[in-house]
Amino acid sequence: MRREVKYGLIGGSVALVAGVVGGLTLFGGSDESSPTEVKSADAKAGDSAPKVPTGPLSAKEVQTTAREFLTAWQTGDAAKAAALTDSPEAAKSALTAFAKQARFSKVTVTPGTPAGAKVPYTVAAQIDFNGTKAPYSYRTSATVQRDKTTGKPRIAWQPAVLHPDLAKGDQLRTGEAEAPPIKAVDRNGKELTPKAHPALAGVLDSLRDKYGDKTDGKPGVELFIHRAKSAKPADQLPEKTLKVLSKGTPGTLKTTLDATLQSAAENAVKGKKAASVAAIKPSTGEILAIANSPTKGFNVATQGSLAPGSTMKIVTSAMLIDKGMTTPNKPHPCPKYVTVGGWKFQNLDKSEIPHGTFAQSFAASCNNAFISQAKDLSDDDLTKEARDVFGIGLNWQTGIPTFDGAVPVQHDAQMAASLIGQGGVRMNPLNVASLAATVRAGSFHQPYIVAPQLDNRTFAKAARTMKPGTASALKSLMRLTATAGTAAEAMSGIGGDIGAKTGSAEVDGQKKPNAWFTAYRDDLAAAAVVPASGHGGSNAGPVVRALLTAG
Repeated sequence: MRREVKYGLIGGSVALVAGVVGGLTLFGGSDESSPTEVKSADAKAGDSAPKVPTGPLSAKEVQTTAREFLTAWQTGDAAKAAALTDSPEAAKSALTAFAKQARFSKVTVTPGTPAGAKVPYTVAAQIDFNGTKAPYSYRTSATVQRDKTTGKPRIAWQPAVLHPDLAKGDQLRTGEAEAPPIKAVDRNGKELTPKAHPALAGVLDSLRDKYGDKTDGKPGVELFIHRAKSAKPADQLPEKTLKVLSKGTPGTLKTTLDATLQSAAENAVKGKKAASVAAIKPSTGEILAIANSPTKGFNVATQGSLAPGSTMKIVTSAMLIDKGMTTPNKPHPCPKYVTVGGWKFQNLDKSEIPHGTFAQSFAASCNNAFISQAKDLSDDDLTKEARDVFGIGLNWQTGIPTFDGAVPVQHDAQMAASLIGQGGVRMNPLNVASLAATVRAGSFHQPYIVAPQLDNRTFAKAARTMKPGTASALKSLMRLTATAGTAAEAMSGIGGDIGAKTGSAEVDGQKKPNAWFTAYRDDLAAAAVVPASGHGGSNAGPVVRALLTAG
């Protein structure tokens, strides 16, 4: 039954001597040669045109520039330090704000051994805020490079020069925390902590940012990173606490998560180089579990933007059935080849189902059964179905930053590729889990992790409910796939009202496709992606199975 995927388009170090001056460990001298000097191209023999140094920086230049910059910073001379960077205005502004907002005193900067043009150093300071004092230290680095105009060595300015966790627009602040700490609990009142659930660390930070001040908690005094506001809500990073000077009083925040399912999700992805999974309750849209491997870093499960591969056939099938173009038992062959917009598509291993029904093609995930319908579709048909029935691309108000899927209007070959979850279609496990949940429930329920009453937010609503006939047909297609199709191995032995769909999405420059799997069992739906692993059923299937059996 593995006719899925290839939608193949055919065609077209230097030792240093150190000395200590005023608390700053400084670099010693060097016998390295001076930089190359060249005259202007217009200069003639005997002219006194300024010579502009070029070529790689010498060790002496790196050492001297870094020493002067770090000395100026340590002594509080922001103007002098900034003048030694390639962005004096930005550096001066950041250095001045840093001195005022971080509340550091007794700053000592200790350089390490340079690695070429990169100079590491340790910053040790005393935090002093309204009589509360605490020591704090960290390591970061700066890179010295040659100015293209003057030839002078300059610090390549970036926020991380001041602290490794700072990005553009971020600020290091000491003061009363912007939100009280929270005691997050699951739907049954069980506390959720980063220690017990490492995969939730970023989610809990986001929840504190948004809802801490809506609890009965009281903020403490902290050194923290105040994040710049992102242009896209899905990309927003939460505030990051670096040092607690005085603890606040946590406020209790109830979530929709299920601690048992959360543990199952984390165990299911544990040990994988990369994997993400999300689970939701179809009848309500409540988010039950979110997990990623690795646990630290970007939250692919809710913020990722990946081609969903053949899991998109859930939406495509709904569209085709809605338009009266097919039904599960209608003859619907899957040819070896289909040409759309000058591109020739082939099934994996040039397989085909010449006399099959649509149900057989769906269960086998035979690509050209779907691509062959492109000629009878308008460019925006798939976009409308995804948005108006499945809620993809609407502004989901989940309570945490999310990417809510994208199915852009496309033409010819790209539109055809979108029918099988390639082209410009982009989703994450939360989005794909919602596809399965919509089939199970018969209508779209926007996923959420905190009740809307807490902040009076309005949920996204699909323009229309799935037609009863379409809903019934889709459930039969997904059940067939779970019992006798590409998902049968992963779903073996699972009872109840079940349905599933596999997916494998090819990525340029990647030897193996991204594996996808989504399924539901009664009032639980889940989806997973395991990048660069191969077939969806074999690689992402076991991850989803672990949640369905735990729930």
